[in-house]
Amino acid sequence: MLRKFGRLFIIKTRFEAFAVIYALSLGAVERGKAYLTEYPGFGGQLLFLAATGAVFIAGAKILDAVRMEQQARELAEATVKV
Repeated sequence: MLRKFGRLFIIKTRFEAFAVIYALSLGAVERGKAYLTEYPGFGGQLLFLAATGAVFIAGAKILDAVRMEQQARELAEATVKV
């Protein structure tokens, strides 16, 4: 039962990956807006950039991981068929 519940949190497709990246970006922008109000000026802008820039890095890693898992799955299926 716990294993079935855990499978809900595995990103399997690029669509799911983009949905997760979108949610991360919404949270990062909200956090960045809070930084801008709390730290007005250049410091707040740098923190805003850091919060949103982290989403780019995380998004790239998520998309790479999904692509690698799909390739590994295809390779495993090809070796089973042979």
